[in-house]
Amino acid sequence: MPVLSVIVPFYNVEKYIGPCLDSIAAQTLDDLEVICVDDGSDDGGPAVVESRQAEDRRITLIRQDNRGVGRARNVGIRQAKGRYLAFVDGDDTVPPDAFRRLVSSLESTGSDLACGNVMRLYRNLLIPSWAHKKAFARPIKGTHITRHPLLIRDRMLWNKVYRRTFWDDLGLSFPERMYEDQPVAMAAHVGAGSVDVLARIVYHWRQRDEPGSSITQRSLEPDNLRDRLLSVLETAGLLSRRAPRLKPDFDRDTLDIDMSVAVEAMAAMGASADPELLDLIVRYLDGVSREAWQSIPFAHRLQVHLLHQRRLDELADVAAQARDGRLRPRVSPAGLLRRSWRGRHPWMPGHLSDVSAELGLLAWLVRLDWRDGVLSGAGRVALEGFDAGELRRVRVRVWLQERRTGETVPLSEGDATPSWESVEQEEGVTVPEHAFPFEFTFDPAALSPAQLARRGHWDLRVQLRGQGLRLDGKVRGPRWLPPLIPAPRRRSGVWLVPVRNAKGTWGLRLRRAEAIIGKCRVDGGDLVFSGEMADVGDGEPVLRLRRRSDGEEMYFPVTLAGKDFHARVPLAGIDEGVGDESLWEVVIDQGKPLRPLARTRERPVATVADRRFLIDRCEEGGLLLAEL
Repeated sequence: MPVLSVIVPFYNVEKYIGPCLDSIAAQTLDDLEVICVDDGSDDGGPAVVESRQAEDRRITLIRQDNRGVGRARNVGIRQAKGRYLAFVDGDDTVPPDAFRRLVSSLESTGSDLACGNVMRLYRNLLIPSWAHKKAFARPIKGTHITRHPLLIRDRMLWNKVYRRTFWDDLGLSFPERMYEDQPVAMAAHVGAGSVDVLARIVYHWRQRDEPGSSITQRSLEPDNLRDRLLSVLETAGLLSRRAPRLKPDFDRDTLDIDMSVAVEAMAAMGASADPELLDLIVRYLDGVSREAWQSIPFAHRLQVHLLHQRRLDELADVAAQARDGRLRPRVSPAGLLRRSWRGRHPWMPGHLSDVSAELGLLAWLVRLDWRDGVLSGAGRVALEGFDAGELRRVRVRVWLQERRTGETVPLSEGDATPSWESVEQEEGVTVPEHAFPFEFTFDPAALSPAQLARRGHWDLRVQLRGQGLRLDGKVRGPRWLPPLIPAPRRRSGVWLVPVRNAKGTWGLRLRRAEAIIGKCRVDGGDLVFSGEMADVGDGEPVLRLRRRSDGEEMYFPVTLAGKDFHARVPLAGIDEGVGDESLWEVVIDQGKPLRPLARTRERPVATVADRRFLIDRCEEGGLLLAEL
């Protein structure tokens, strides 16, 4: 009898099933069996499994007609002989020590199931799974979902090992539909006597980029939505009966995730929507508490409310406004003793209109430059997602705040009244904002010698105050839109570098510079820059590009002439990006890594072989190469 049975259902994953099985075969726990269940594939996936089977006697192959992954898993379980059960999807992979860690934990604690952290696998890049990051931040042995409620998001099967006797005693099996894993995973969590939580990564969950290649990528299809809703209802019923304290946490996530899909799908279907789908949605929403309703943002809350009321025409209208940035409900105060704030929309009932907890600032710059040695700026601040017109007049305060110490340098404060302005977004569209204008100046002489010596990061912050409302936040804006970042200035041997980070947040970086880039341009598809080094040292310097997302590095030669240096980077040779954008930092290796200060204000843009690059300054004041 093997220690562990691993069930691998698969369907048309010829490209991925080989790496999947290789990752299981390479486990440091080798006393296992691998039961592959072909769910009627019509590609070469079964042949790949057969080839692995010929090399590894632990692998078996079962074939069935295309009946769905739930049935395939049930078939695999009936064949399993191990003391423990695990599940792996045929397009995912498992780190080498995963099963050993999970089984060892169960052996030492006697818990019913062990679960671990997850990374998303996109092409060759591993990214933390947002659904698992908080629940698995630290290891906890012998806990339970009622004591560790963050596990309410741990609704997948495959990052776990189950004790087989526990599985059978609980009578677990999979419904024969899509999204079959959620009710089973939740039933296991609720039914377990105790659960081991491992902070280590135990699963690589692939994000596929072929159109329509996975269940989640077909989420707006009616059959897909129906199965999703059935699983939601089954899980909601389970929690209501057996763990009612967890139901609000489940509802908050379901309103945020599953109902977002339902809103998009039903708004698109309109009058042609299947009444059965609408009935399932209404059945679920009938059981959601007001507390859970208030947990989602006003714009989404309004759309879910219209869906609950079966008002699909109005839903389509509001969804279009939200998508285009035109949904801007007015905000007005409510309450005398305890001030609260309400979002106003004719289709939103009063008991769902409280927005006090979600009000936040959206502040951006429209101008920033040096004038007579003083940094001068202007910007606007608004209530993000809302029309602030009813506030009429407020006080706006602007200051710099050092991250490490919290020390502040005041820049400006004054009254402001709102006006409408069209704000350009990175996607090229404009969005109307009802915003309050502000201006400020920063004199470098305001910094004390101690502040200069610390060479810290300072964030540009703004506060809006009036009529009982008091909000503050960082000034930020779309990363690649104006205004341009001003050139650095030097004071008492310290460079004062205006910066805007990858999230668009504005600030000031104080630093020294052992190398300075003075010129930067694009020449025939090459990035060319030059500058000066304070100390050239004895060796030959090398230019290093380092990609932030995964640490990937590329190297290029640097030419020296005295203290002057020159470098050329062929953009066509840069490794292709992974995800929406790739950010490369420029480092010069000269016995030690130097991050040269970019004094140039130019931001060259280049398109090379259908790839678009932009050169900018990073939050450390160095050169940043971005592929967009």
